[in-house]
Amino acid sequence: MHREHPSPVVPGATVWHTVRTTDGEVLPDGCMDLVWRDGDVVIAGPDTRPFTVTASPVPGVGLRFPPGLLPHLLGVPASELRNLRVPLADVVGHRGAAALTGLDPADAADAFETFGRSRLAEFGAADRTVTAAAHLLGTGAPVADVAIAAGLSARSLHRLSTRSFGYGPKTLSGILRLQRAQDLAVCGVPSAVVAALCGYVDQAHLIRESRRITGRPFGELRQAGSGANRSTPLPSGSATVA
Repeated sequence: MHREHPSPVVPGATVWHTVRTTDGEVLPDGCMDLVWRDGDVVIAGPDTRPFTVTASPVPGVGLRFPPGLLPHLLGVPASELRNLRVPLADVVGHRGAAALTGLDPADAADAFETFGRSRLAEFGAADRTVTAAAHLLGTGAPVADVAIAAGLSARSLHRLSTRSFGYGPKTLSGILRLQRAQDLAVCGVPSAVVAALCGYVDQAHLIRESRRITGRPFGELRQAGSGANRSTPLPSGSATVA
């Protein structure tokens, strides 16, 4: 069970609530989250591979930040949190995390948005170069073209991407392109058309990239629908579909 909505407080962020009735995996999406999980508040770092979650009778609550924003607000390179789940207090200190300590899950979403708003007031929005790079990489534009558009050398773009997104621009581009393909598939667009619209060579290329990034064929992600994102587990043992 999963529901989400855009945050009216933190631009580009998404509030989500989920109930994990079975074990499963959440997939890379290029984002980072604040997550209330079994009484603790953790930072979900940028993933390069599926992350295994276990079933729990307690609801999960999170605030998913757009690529590049949460590392800026926390003052820590995203690469230091890659493929990790880290207590918030370990990053911002117990004083910085005090307002999010001992939360009831019913209050977690509002508390996360308040935290995000206060950090935005303190640190300001992410640099425009970061947001522009994320947008262009999400369109599937070649990395070299993104560097030129952002006014950066290839090496500078790689450093910016590693610091702000947790991995290099090619990796982020692949993850965001697959996310865009999933969104189109959920809307009923045939996989062959999805492949063409998202810049894959053909449908077979889309399926290979899906397996490389998620370990699952694209047809399985299509069947899972909106469950195939970071905050909602894709059930383990799902039927394999090409």
